[in-house]
Amino acid sequence: MTSTAPEAQQGNDAGDHAGEQPPSWQQRLRRFGHSPRPETGLRERLVPPYTRPGGQFWNVLAVPPTLAGHLVRWSAWGGPLLVALVAGVLRFWNLGSPKAVIFDETYYAKDAWALVNQGYEGSWPKDVDKLILKDPSSVDIPVDPGYVVHPPVGKWIIGFGEQLFGFTPFGWRFMVALLGTLSVLMLCRIGRRLFRSTFLGCLAGTLLAVDGLHFVMSRTALLDLVLMFFVVAAFGCLLVDRDRSRRRLAAALPVDEDGILRPDAHIAETLRLGWRPWRITAGLMLGLAFATKWNGLYILAAFGVMAVLWDVGARRTAGAVQPYRAVALRDLLPAFVSTVPVAIGTYLVSWTGWIVTDKGYYRNWAATEGRGGSWTWLPDWLRSLWHYEYQVYEFHVGLTSGHTYQSNPWSWIVLGRPVSYFYEEQTGCLTSGTGKCAREVLALGTPLLWWTACVALLYVLWRWFFRRDWRAGAIACGVAAGWVPWFLYQERTIFLFYAVVFVPFLCLAVTMMIGALIGPAVGAGTGSRPGKDTTDPTGERRRTLGTIAAGVLVLLIIWNFVYFWPIYTGTSIPDTSWRDRMWLDTWV
Repeated sequence: MTSTAPEAQQGNDAGDHAGEQPPSWQQRLRRFGHSPRPETGLRERLVPPYTRPGGQFWNVLAVPPTLAGHLVRWSAWGGPLLVALVAGVLRFWNLGSPKAVIFDETYYAKDAWALVNQGYEGSWPKDVDKLILKDPSSVDIPVDPGYVVHPPVGKWIIGFGEQLFGFTPFGWRFMVALLGTLSVLMLCRIGRRLFRSTFLGCLAGTLLAVDGLHFVMSRTALLDLVLMFFVVAAFGCLLVDRDRSRRRLAAALPVDEDGILRPDAHIAETLRLGWRPWRITAGLMLGLAFATKWNGLYILAAFGVMAVLWDVGARRTAGAVQPYRAVALRDLLPAFVSTVPVAIGTYLVSWTGWIVTDKGYYRNWAATEGRGGSWTWLPDWLRSLWHYEYQVYEFHVGLTSGHTYQSNPWSWIVLGRPVSYFYEEQTGCLTSGTGKCAREVLALGTPLLWWTACVALLYVLWRWFFRRDWRAGAIACGVAAGWVPWFLYQERTIFLFYAVVFVPFLCLAVTMMIGALIGPAVGAGTGSRPGKDTTDPTGERRRTLGTIAAGVLVLLIIWNFVYFWPIYTGTSIPDTSWRDRMWLDTWV
């Protein structure tokens, strides 16, 4: 399949200098497979076309050109759906195992059940988990309100699965598994749009499907996977909005007598881009992210800045002399209104159950302890909610009690201290020479994928700083938005599984590096028709070697996921096999 390597499809806003002769060092590097950056027209810089497999690929498969064209069109959705199907089978297989309340499911599964049944979280008695697993129908939902420290959207989603399939492990994990599967589908489509390649898009989704941390979080009723889903959805909406706004710019620019699109400073600086529903949808998704966990606020801010900079780049490419001024006058206010108020409004709506039931924790604070003051003109429910939120903030920033599995965010990227969600030692095990077996669910990313991502992040940063590649900047923004804020709270009790929020962007980084490793298709540029192909032996040799290296890397990552499968799913294995998988002492 043809990939969109960074050298093949720049897509950056700086553009290329048409007609320049490559320097002598580039000419000398041709013997090693180096290809100079292709000349790109203005239309292609604004709206890059999607790559298609070259004719040689279809010739090898003996596929006629007509059928090849149909396959290319079908693969745009067929490939991502196939990858998502595989991811779904993996995530839903034996989803109710372990039949236990693992790790923080003890909070969210019960809070979700109370929320969907009475509109607010209850104060559950201790040691009720065993009764729930034995006979959930015998357990009454507590009427007394419970003090919870996270917004309600994630629990509403978990509770919906419980309404469908009961107050059981399968029920409270169902919706999280569904969102985990859909996030793989979304990343395939996002990668396809980002790299203009169906192959690379499906590769990004495949890497996410076989990441251990994403896999474990998709099978556990915690909030972080739900947060990740909305973050990825918001990123995808902004990408669609970027493409559509640049297409409007391209449609408004003049075309010369040769049919070539030309820049125009006046149009680029004054054109109003009109109604942008995808940006509003992104605001809704970011609001749902914020209403799942508060760190969604940082992602809202980062994505907002990124989207504005995309507008600056679009107007500059279209010919704007003062693109920042043009964006400030034409785009900044609409961008703010379509994201921030939408996100805040979504957050407030998410508390509807707490507001209307009048029984939630701190619900009547304004009418009791909070009487008087200078803000009494506000509705009581809003003042009570603000007080509740302030108390929750105080809790979060002051949470410094030690935990066995806490870790510093510096160690996350190398998987320094994963979290054990469930562990059970078994005796009398016939498959073990020692008679002992172990079952564990370990929230551990696929090691080879994450360690490759360390290198890929350096490559992405290089692409961003030195080649001004907007795609690299977008990936770096996604990683930074989900990771960097935790460095502000290094004294707080935090865990590696928080990193699941930026795992999709790690997969995109690895995919981008693999695309560069494979290299551009020789003689088959973007938009080429199947059957039209010219060959260059040197370039073909370099591409063949790159493809082999990339294939080996991907297969090793998939093997690594399969190898750790038992400790991702709680499968019983001999204790010696369990110890063999503890590659680092800090994993125990």
